[in-house]
Amino acid sequence: MKKNIVEEVRKFVEEECKKPYNEYTYEVYTFHIVQVNKYAKEMAKKLGADLEIVELASWLHDIGLVKFGRENHHVTGAKVAGETLGEMGYPIERIEKVKKCIVNHRGSENSLRESVEEQIIADADAMAHFDTIGGLFKVNFLIQKDKDQGEITQFIREKYINSYKKLSKEAKDIIKPKYEAAMLLLK
Repeated sequence: MKKNIVEEVRKFVEEECKKPYNEYTYEVYTFHIVQVNKYAKEMAKKLGADLEIVELASWLHDIGLVKFGRENHHVTGAKVAGETLGEMGYPIERIEKVKKCIVNHRGSENSLRESVEEQIIADADAMAHFDTIGGLFKVNFLIQKDKDQGEITQFIREKYINSYKKLSKEAKDIIKPKYEAAMLLLK
């Protein structure tokens, strides 16, 4: 196993984000994945979770999105994570924990999160969206080409409301000021 598996995984994800097949461009790394990692570490320390599992899952949570696109990216991401961590010699029982975090990270999926680490990755993913309102507009204008600015604004407002409702109490405590600011901006 590599000496610093977290750093090796971070580098792997960053390099994948630079590749031309990544339709979300390198910005997904700088404006989303890095923020997910920041919130995941904060929550892990606060809740006494397994920091290494949380960090690995936070770096890898959207690797399926980067490599293969949005559809089922939680499933494709878990597969890539398992293969990558396996190649790095990471223990199989720990790989399975990382994969469960990735499979269950999507707020749009009604996943049964069985561990604090799984909940942290789902929370951190949603929390990161509150840091990048511009990015949400950019992505949604690309995806929803038939919608106008008002419709996209309403869609993002509803996304924020739904994301906030699904957060754990601890995540809500951290993100509440940004949620309230977003609601003011998206009226």
